[in-house]
Amino acid sequence: MQAQELRSLQAPLKELYRQDGKAAFITLKAEGRIGEGVTCSVETAKALVEAGLHPATGGTGFHTCSGDMLLQALVACAGVTLNAVATALGLEISEATVKAEGDLDFRGTLGVAKEVPVGFRDIRLAFDIKGKLDDDQKASLIRLTERYCVVYQTLRNPPPLAVDVRWG
Repeated sequence: MQAQELRSLQAPLKELYRQDGKAAFITLKAEGRIGEGVTCSVETAKALVEAGLHPATGGTGFHTCSGDMLLQALVACAGVTLNAVATALGLEISEATVKAEGDLDFRGTLGVAKEVPVGFRDIRLAFDIKGKLDDDQKASLIRLTERYCVVYQTLRNPPPLAVDVRWG
């Protein structure tokens, strides 16, 4: 996609959102259903993903770990954002890979050590970018990718999280 094509696609949306801020407010949703064993099936736009316990917590390794899914969402969002920013700025990138790693101490998840936090302790996002870019272009590309990547910003600045339980 060329910069002009991207601008053409986004221009009417940007104008709408400038005129009516409420039109830009959209609630994304995900839904899952618990399954056999210790699994939960989640429908994505392309397929049904069956999530289960990580082998470090007793899982078989045949199901997707939700921690992996979180890192995959970060990689996907950062990659799409990087590509969109490069396109919008007319930067030539010949190739790019995005990787995410996260460190977990499963003693927290399993309740083995109460002082150990549950969840990722550290997450690292890495880009390997090939292209003819000067230092200013490189800096702008990464700065804007960080700024506009939804998953990155959500992890960096977590929003309030509410839990609603309904008993049947």
